[in-house]
Amino acid sequence: MIIKRYPNRKLYNTAASQYITLEEIAELLRRGKEVNVVDSATGEDLTAQVLSQVIAGQEKRRGGYIPGPVLAGLVQAGDATLDVMRRAMLLPLDLFRHVDEEIQRRIEALVKQGDLTEAEGMQWLERLLALSPRKATDLAIEREIRRTMVDQGVPTHDEFQCLVDQVDALANKLDELV
Repeated sequence: MIIKRYPNRKLYNTAASQYITLEEIAELLRRGKEVNVVDSATGEDLTAQVLSQVIAGQEKRRGGYIPGPVLAGLVQAGDATLDVMRRAMLLPLDLFRHVDEEIQRRIEALVKQGDLTEAEGMQWLERLLALSPRKATDLAIEREIRRTMVDQGVPTHDEFQCLVDQVDALANKLDELV
């Protein structure tokens, strides 16, 4: 669901064609809806910023669900700690992605060896991925997107991650020199 934020800070639900409040966004999220917030003029992704406002609003109403010292510590710690937290929160999703990819690789190997027909391979893949936290259709769509991107010469997630790791290593070396 796309929510547009206008310069006057009003939020507009494009699916319902009406303005929406932060509390209503929170309710959508509680019902399992995916919400993306974009700047109406630039298209910039503002989802994290608006969700931070949702959390702040909930904190205000609940009288401090997250202890003040924890919040103060996050502010004091700065970007480095927030990056560590962001990576820690994304790690389980990354692990699920790798498990799904491993299942896919093994099924493809069984098909190539002739132990399974292609149809049997697809059936087993769908069954096994249905047990996974991600849906088989999500993986099939992602697989098709990945194939198209590779065909077009677009760098993969793993290639970007390799670059990120190299930049991190260089930054660490620079920090050691300074």
